[in-house]
Formats: sequence, C-alpha cells, structure tokens
Amino acid sequence: MVAAGAVAPATPLRDSVAERMLLYQRAIGGWPKMVNDIKVKYDHPLTAAERAAARAATPKSDATIDNEATTREIRHLVATFRSTQNPAYKAAAEKGIRYLLQMQYPNGGFPQYYPDLGSYRHLITYNDDAMVRALLVLRDVARGANGFSVLDASLTEPAKQAVARGIDCMMKTQYVQNGRLTAWCAQHDEKTLLPAKARAFELASLSGMETVNIVRFLMDTENPTPAIKKSIEAAVAWLQAVKLTGYAVKDQPDPNQPKGFDRVIVPEAGSTIWARFYDLTTNQPIYVGRDSKPRAALSDIEYERRTGYAYAGVWPVKLLSRDYPRWQQKWNSAAPAAPKQ
Repeated sequence: MVAAGAVAPATPLRDSVAERMLLYQRAIGGWPKMVNDIKVKYDHPLTAAERAAARAATPKSDATIDNEATTREIRHLVATFRSTQNPAYKAAAEKGIRYLLQMQYPNGGFPQYYPDLGSYRHLITYNDDAMVRALLVLRDVARGANGFSVLDASLTEPAKQAVARGIDCMMKTQYVQNGRLTAWCAQHDEKTLLPAKARAFELASLSGMETVNIVRFLMDTENPTPAIKKSIEAAVAWLQAVKLTGYAVKDQPDPNQPKGFDRVIVPEAGSTIWARFYDLTTNQPIYVGRDSKPRAALSDIEYERRTGYAYAGVWPVKLLSRDYPRWQQKWNSAAPAAPKQ
C-alpha cells in the first residue's frame, strides 16, 4: 500500500523479445543457439509449458557464441534497456558480457561453447565469425560505442584488455606458409594455435570466408601497429592471389535432384568467387564432404553437402574493392585514392 501523497513506483516498460531472452539466458550468462534441436527464436509468444521448460533449463551448459547466440541477445538487451530503462535488461546484458570475458582463453581466443568444451567446441572458433562477433561486442563495451556507454563502467577496462588479447591471438594464428603470412583457418587449436579440423567436412585449411571479417576487425583498430598493418596487407594479398576469376556459383534448376536444383560452379565472364577452404600447402581450393576427403571440384562431393553448405562465395568483394582501399589510404600515404561509393 502506497502512503498518502507518495508517488507509486512506475512499472518498468517491457519488451516481449527481451522478456523471452531473459527466460533463455543460462546461469553462466550466455545463451544457447538450440533447444531440443530447435533453433532458438524470440519472435513468437511462449506457452506456459515452454516458459516453465526454459526456466528449468537455466543451469544447462549449452551457452555458445555460435550462430550469433549470446552476442545478438546482448545487443538487443542493451538497445531495449536504452528505450525502456528496464533494469532487468541492463543486468542481463552485463551478465552476458561477463560471460564473454569469462569464456575467453588467456591467449585471447574464444571457444565455440563454454563451459561445454567437448568435441571440437574447445577450438578457437573463427567459423561463421563467432570470435569476431564476441570481440565486436567487447570493443563496443571498451569504447562505449553503439549504446554500450549505459553499462556498468567497471566492464570497460576488462573489455579493453580482452580486445587486446583477441587481436594478439589473431596475429599469432595467422598462418605462415613458406615463411609468408597468409590467412586464417575457421578453427585453430587453442594450445598450438595451428589450423584444426572441426566437423568432418571442415578440415584444417585456409578460409576465404572467415578471413574477411578478421581483416575488417583488424582494420578498425585505432592507431594500428606495424604488425597489425603487416597482418592486414598479407591477408589481403592472399585473398587477391587465391581468387577464382571468371567463375560463379549458382543454384541451377534440376528436377532430377531431391531439392529441385543443383549447386554448381560455372564459367562466367566478369565474375569472381572464392572457395571457403584452401589447402594449407598449395592454396588450391578444396571441397570436402562428410567422408573428410578433400576434392578438387564442388561437383565431386555429395549432393547433400554441396547444396547444404557454402563452399564458394563472394565474401571478400566489398573488403577488396571498398574497405581495404579506404583503410590503406588512411594509413598509407602512398596508397592510391580509395573509390567513392
């Protein structure tokens, strides 16, 4: 009962998506990407039974940074706190950030899952930009950028140190081939820092996809050191060297196939693509099915994999044509003028 003349406390504004995120947050601070083999989605109301099941799963050890899990929730909660001023959202976001700080290895790498480090989950994971997304969140915490200035100030310095360790890990995991810096693998051993195998079709190899956003992250470093500049230049040179000029990847209609189409790499004038995986020694594209055997052509692996995984794409195009020239012009006075967009 509120005393006469007193103002009743305002009920915090609520956001339905943020409320569901609170339910799915694990006790350790992170979020899962799947629940009972079903992708976690926040765009539909939960039944009473689903809410009860989510609460019961709070102690589970399935928190991850894979497939945008944890980082997307942190970003949504920060944005929603700013619009609602609901303290529960701020507290959950800060708990998520502390989870990222806790899961980082001393050498700066991030495993795919934490605390579940079984199977290949313990590897330093660049795959699908998992580690980069985690570091982008921590960089925003350190800089107070993108709305993150509303968070507990005590997180700023740990986040800054975590970003520095992450950059150091990137520098040390960049693969040296015949004495020359090249690119990164989708996964690296957390002890040796060497390229490592994950799933059967993800061999130790150099990545034409994951390398791109690692380079972008490094390019966003304030006052880059000579070593960082060298790393960026080397990775860009590698991406230029391994591009497949005159080819395109397409989904062609094929009524004889289970999905009604086939994915093929075909000659096409004026087009350029990159393979997802390149051999560590030869820099030749490799295409790997569930038998873990590298092959020279996409058509040589089973239909299920070639149509169910991105083995080739145009990931580096904007980096090479726009982002890198701008960075180079900023940090290298001898560089040609960057193209206007």
